Amino acid sequence: MKAMVLKDAWGPENLIPEERADPEPGAGELVIAMKAVSINPRDLIMSQGGYGRMGGSLPLVPLCDGAGTVVGLGEGVDRFAVGDLVVPHYSRSWMHGPTSAANQAGAHGGPLDGTAQEQFLVPANAVVRAPGHMSAAQAATLPCAAVTAWNAIVAEGKVKSGDLILLQGTGGVSLFALQFAKMHGADVIITSSSDEKLEKAKSLGADHLINYKTEPDWHKSARAISGAEGVDHVIEVGGSGTVDKSISAVRPGGQISLIGVLSGVGAEVNLGRVVTRHVRMQGVTLGSKCLLEDMCRAMELHRTEPVIDNSRFEFEELGRALQSLPEGRHFGKIVCEMG
Repeated sequence: MKAMVLKDAWGPENLIPEERADPEPGAGELVIAMKAVSINPRDLIMSQGGYGRMGGSLPLVPLCDGAGTVVGLGEGVDRFAVGDLVVPHYSRSWMHGPTSAANQAGAHGGPLDGTAQEQFLVPANAVVRAPGHMSAAQAATLPCAAVTAWNAIVAEGKVKSGDLILLQGTGGVSLFALQFAKMHGADVIITSSSDEKLEKAKSLGADHLINYKTEPDWHKSARAISGAEGVDHVIEVGGSGTVDKSISAVRPGGQISLIGVLSGVGAEVNLGRVVTRHVRMQGVTLGSKCLLEDMCRAMELHRTEPVIDNSRFEFEELGRALQSLPEGRHFGKIVCEMG
């Protein structure tokens, strides 16, 4: 079988195809014939060696997202059958509860080999069935961005009907957050620098659109939409360049889910406003296998379909797909189909 490997040097430009022996499942394991993989900012940073020791060492097979069909079952595996469309969880050790160092040590695509291989050997207890209405390409988008959004909106955010949610940008996490917020009856404000992307977000259910290029004081626009008190919840993906405005946009007692650091990790913020207005700020990154299962059931029940970008990359073009992420031209998830 073929795998895409970072072998001698870090950097997505150094990904090369490598022939490897087909894996054989041991007790409690299964083999997935991967049909599609999707990419995340985490994968780009990991491929650049940006996580240091946490990201493992070379050689490394990247990516934490993917879906495929079961082609081999080890002894004792009775929850799955050959031919089932399945999704491996991001980490083979994070079954439930909050994150931990041990959970991160079991992460696919760094430090452990990831999904960018034609056949993927994984413990059966780290796998879930794909939602019944989804293709492999759609299911391949779920473990990272979708679970992060589900965690922020549902598990930790506890968003309810009538809440007003502010989403930043139209990347994978934000679009999943839009879908999950609407699933739970919330009103959604979404920002982007592109009117075209904003119109696409509107077609997915966004209630209010803000172009942050023409409205640089987008936090004030969001407060105006709220009726001046502020929004209930902000999904913060920008980092140092946006977090202070997010604090201004949220209502007293509201919540900010800190997910991304696209504009940097160091930020000057007015902590006085956080304290005096009782703003809750929580870091959110991914989620457990139990959350992935809960989310898949909800998506199947509501027939929610992931948004996939129109770009098309072959499996061996994975390096180029990763390099395209910072360009920001995509809307939704970038997927590479295999076979």
